[in-house]
Amino acid sequence: MKRPWAVTLVAVLEYLAAAVAWAVSFTLFVPGTWLDRMWNLNAPAHDALAAQAHPVATLLLLVGALAAAAGVGLLARRVWAWLLSLAIFAINALGDVVSLLVTRDWFHGLSGILIDALFLYLLLRAGVRAFFLARR
Repeated sequence: MKRPWAVTLVAVLEYLAAAVAWAVSFTLFVPGTWLDRMWNLNAPAHDALAAQAHPVATLLLLVGALAAAAGVGLLARRVWAWLLSLAIFAINALGDVVSLLVTRDWFHGLSGILIDALFLYLLLRAGVRAFFLARR
């Protein structure tokens, strides 16, 4: 069975998410490098995360590893990777809902929820489900 384009797209985005998580983790473990410039995009987030730098950075290393593993597994047609990807996007959507309720930042909250919903939709389409669940 040919791999659906949505699987490739989600796998690539999982790799990008892993790279971002690892870069953020690095900036929290090792502040003062050229990578700190990325915090200009969201200085309040840096201030909040820097207060708990080591635990947050450690958690981001794990999140990055899970995202990278999901990307590899999706391309290898592994059911566990499909389920992990579904869990990652569902948990992220819940986080976006909580963030929206706490910060009242409607633009970021709703856009995050919509993006997560899009990826969940892509992963739950019949062709993608069949790709992972069909007997080989």
